[in-house]
Amino acid sequence: MDPKPHVVPEGGRLEYLQALVSEFQETASQEAKEQVLANLANFAYDPNNYQYLRELQVLDLFLDVLSEDSDTLVEFAIGGRHQTHHQLPFQL
Repeated sequence: MDPKPHVVPEGGRLEYLQALVSEFQETASQEAKEQVLANLANFAYDPNNYQYLRELQVLDLFLDVLSEDSDTLVEFAIGGRHQTHHQLPFQL
């Protein structure tokens, strides 16, 4: 029998995402920035995270990273932004 997947409680999810954003902003390590941005981009795949990402201004972070010199960071930012684009509410 497979173990149940670990589900982050809603309040815990916001706190975890906030910790990722803070780590990205505070670290000087390029490798750490890449890992954190990859994690944020992965969270963007889940529509349940959209409001949290929006609240934490991760969508703007993805856009800001597009001007970085690192191709890896730019690639992760494009991927994360692409995923959140599909979750935007439809407006006329």
